[in-house]
Amino acid sequence: MKKLSARRRHPLAAVVVLLLALAATGGLYAAFAPATKAQADETSQSLTIKEGKKLYEVGCASCHGTGGQGSSDGPSLVGVGAAAVDFQVGTGRMPAATSQGAQVPRKKPVYTQTQIDQLAAYVASLGAGPSVPTKEQYGPNGADIAKGGELFRTNCAQCHNFTGKGGALTKGKFAPTLEGVDPKHIYEAMLTGPQNMPSFPDTTMSAKNKKDIIAYLHAVDSSDTTNPGGMELGGLGPVSEGLFAWIFGLGALIAVAVWVAARTAKAKKS
Repeated sequence: MKKLSARRRHPLAAVVVLLLALAATGGLYAAFAPATKAQADETSQSLTIKEGKKLYEVGCASCHGTGGQGSSDGPSLVGVGAAAVDFQVGTGRMPAATSQGAQVPRKKPVYTQTQIDQLAAYVASLGAGPSVPTKEQYGPNGADIAKGGELFRTNCAQCHNFTGKGGALTKGKFAPTLEGVDPKHIYEAMLTGPQNMPSFPDTTMSAKNKKDIIAYLHAVDSSDTTNPGGMELGGLGPVSEGLFAWIFGLGALIAVAVWVAARTAKAKKS
């Protein structure tokens, strides 16, 4: 007992005890802290999905089914992913109006961004699909505008016009203008292919190429950049230019023909 008591009074005993206590504390934190954080994240995600389900049941289930399986009034949402929800609801296309035309137009969103995130989380839980892109994916940093213009003219200009002003399609459908559209929504549209638009997943068009296209659209979304030579003909491509040539060109030819005929008739009378 005397030897044990002597060891406890050793000058380094307090230091050894302190080191052991710190090591034990660090070990316990390393063992339990990550699990606690993961559990907190999982709880937060579960609450988001739960709130999204409530919103879905009120505003979406009547058309898309109680479990997102779809119905005669709306397609299945299983596997469409969070990106499709963020685009459709974020651009106001969904919920759709009771009476609509050949396609659903863009309008003011009904839900806040927080509610949209909740809806997206719930729909994503129904089946794996494209996730909402990050700002790094659609931001201008590191983008090649020239390459984006080339890609846009090759893949998109046939419908959206070479400056993204939109255009008419068949049976009353149309390619909407891309002026003033949030870059995130443009990325999501390429990723998911809404309505008449084909989808461009990363296997078809890389994330870098999507970034380049968005950078090009941002560059042309300015009057100074789009019209360096002055006023344009509407930016609608061959339709407006052809109409201009037809009305004014043919009109000028008719005017000349009438003038020549009048001069000829006057000469004969003389």
